[in-house]
Amino acid sequence: MKYLYELIGTFFLVLTVGMTVLSPNGAGPLAPLAIGSALAVMVYAGGHVSGGHYNPAVSLAAFLRGKLSLTDLPLYWIAQLVGGAAAAFLTLYFKGAPGKPMALQTVPALIAEFLFTFALCYVVLNTATARATQGNSYFGFAIGFTVLVGAYAVGAISGGAFNPAVALGMVLMNLATWANYWIYAVANLAGGAVAALLFKAAHSKE
Repeated sequence: MKYLYELIGTFFLVLTVGMTVLSPNGAGPLAPLAIGSALAVMVYAGGHVSGGHYNPAVSLAAFLRGKLSLTDLPLYWIAQLVGGAAAAFLTLYFKGAPGKPMALQTVPALIAEFLFTFALCYVVLNTATARATQGNSYFGFAIGFTVLVGAYAVGAISGGAFNPAVALGMVLMNLATWANYWIYAVANLAGGAVAALLFKAAHSKE
């Protein structure tokens, strides 16, 4: 069931990305607000079952932090990527036409994606897995609003994926190119790994 929850949560996150970013009838400058809110509500909905990752980078961070098993890690990734791909195809069906990929400058995009994926995983680990914040009621919106902040801050530089499953959806919707997918995969997974290492250093007794 936890894998299904990961698929569902990622599906609605990527569907929101596509429906609010792609024309016609996109949300324009309000798209990041919708996307961050979608992530927040899906985290609240599924966090008690799967952890509410919806992001291979977050799952990697959870694994390195000791909150996800090695057996679960690849299955979470598969569920998340399948959910993202399914959402992309449904978005294309609804919208009727793909988007136009943005031109990326490799180094700025790598830095932007790394920084805000790090921030996202840092927030996830500290609000949803730390002993000191256990049982709080704010973790979902802390996580969702990190994505909102990142999208507004660096969306024009990298596309604001912060998530390899979202990046896959972007490629399938032609909002990004296959040639640039490695930028997201490398930067996002590296951001998640560094966040986990920092968390473990600061919480060595957990």
